[in-house]
Amino acid sequence: MSDYIMDLRKIVGTRPLLQCAASVIIINEQGELLLGKRTDNQKWGYAGGSMNLGESVEECARRELLEEMNLIADELEFFMINSGEETHYIYPNGDEVYNVEIVYLCRKYHGDMRPQKSELSELRFFPPDQLPEVSEPIIPVFREYQRQILC
Repeated sequence: MSDYIMDLRKIVGTRPLLQCAASVIIINEQGELLLGKRTDNQKWGYAGGSMNLGESVEECARRELLEEMNLIADELEFFMINSGEETHYIYPNGDEVYNVEIVYLCRKYHGDMRPQKSELSELRFFPPDQLPEVSEPIIPVFREYQRQILC
């Protein structure tokens, strides 16, 4: 969580915040998606998180990918903006958000893949038609990905 969001939480408590975020879906040569199992809710998701003040969306996406999965994106391709009622989420600690998430796809990347232990317990590639249980706010992203790729 960004320092900005943590500072806001000191003022507003757990009340809903509008949170701007950037995310990256890693796709390997077999077309599988790299997901991490979250330590807070035990559901799967891609790398992503809230922006820092003054940070560009692309910088945020690259930073989150490096922090969470230890991978460096060589190329990012804009995929979609995930926003609206379906992005409403209440974290296990009670913090409530509505996300505005800019999602990128990345097929060219490098690094020594490993999970950030404070946020992810494991990393695994999944075929797009055999995804595990994912966090609720990102379900629309996978629905759109499957619509575009599998149809």
